[in-house]
Amino acid sequence: MSELKTVLPAAAQAVSFHPPAAPITLPPAATWPLADVLALFDLPFNDLMFQAQTAHRANFPAGDVELATLLSIKTGGCEEDCSYCPQAARYDTGVEAKKLLGIDTVLDAARQAKANGATRFCMGAAWRSPKERDMEKVEEMVREVKALGLETCATLGMLEEGQADRLKQAGLDYYNHNLDTAPEFYSNVISTREYQDRLDTLGKVRNAGLKVCCGGIVGMGESRAQRAGLIAQLANLNPYPESVPVNHLVQVEGTPLHGLDPLDAFEFVRTIAVARITMPKARVRLSAGRRQMGEAVQAMCFLAGANSIFYGDKLLTTDNPEACDDRALLEKLGLVTRGALLDSAPKATCGG
Repeated sequence: MSELKTVLPAAAQAVSFHPPAAPITLPPAATWPLADVLALFDLPFNDLMFQAQTAHRANFPAGDVELATLLSIKTGGCEEDCSYCPQAARYDTGVEAKKLLGIDTVLDAARQAKANGATRFCMGAAWRSPKERDMEKVEEMVREVKALGLETCATLGMLEEGQADRLKQAGLDYYNHNLDTAPEFYSNVISTREYQDRLDTLGKVRNAGLKVCCGGIVGMGESRAQRAGLIAQLANLNPYPESVPVNHLVQVEGTPLHGLDPLDAFEFVRTIAVARITMPKARVRLSAGRRQMGEAVQAMCFLAGANSIFYGDKLLTTDNPEACDDRALLEKLGLVTRGALLDSAPKATCGG
């Protein structure tokens, strides 16, 4: 495979765009040069929100929010050194390494997720990459969850040749593999894998015909320009991801990033809005950190174009708002879940 060559405008060159493995490509000139993305971040808040809301309404039904549930199918003991992650074996965070869950446990969780109104079920494993002995078990999980009528998603780390094809054959719809941050800030956060490794996995996922779920984490000490660099990197993938999870760092004691000054809430909302404008047809997902945001900030994020949330009381190992709390918030805001629009999701049972 020949190396992809990209000619970028001078403003975009500073962000050090990395070309992924085919068939994801960068266009001959960046669709969203860094200077243009940064200019969006710098807009007056109301102007930015107006542009984001305009892009949102042009591409999605009014008030449509996707509910996705994330289950950790293999927790802890990861050999990577991601500075934000409590599952890294080298950090003392109180997270116990556990074996891969059994199929019955996974299916019970998937049924509960569907009963609570989720339409997508995501399975996450704390691996650098899945080993051969694990693949058959994960493939079985994908097949059985798919048979329940749920969209399937998996995040298993870097993929070797042929693994994405096997997941596709098992019925996987989406593969999640985040870029985490801008290329130039990446080495501040992770040293055990390269940025290009992540892009190569995304290339394998696209080549297998899977949809891409790819986003990042903000609030890790990066600058606004570096947040713009992350969004530019995502938006200039060709095609850009169908799902873009935006995580607000959840600081866990024992990880190197514990103790940072928290990111300003308006800056997080700006990140959601810029993601919506630059990737207008993507599902922009509020992921980690919602419990710390409160209802008002989440409401602004929905106004800024977020139209997907992780739904359930856990996000891998960190706390998440409970399903009934989310239902109450969506009702307050007059938002409609994607399952309700599809008329395929039963109502969650919540106490009065």
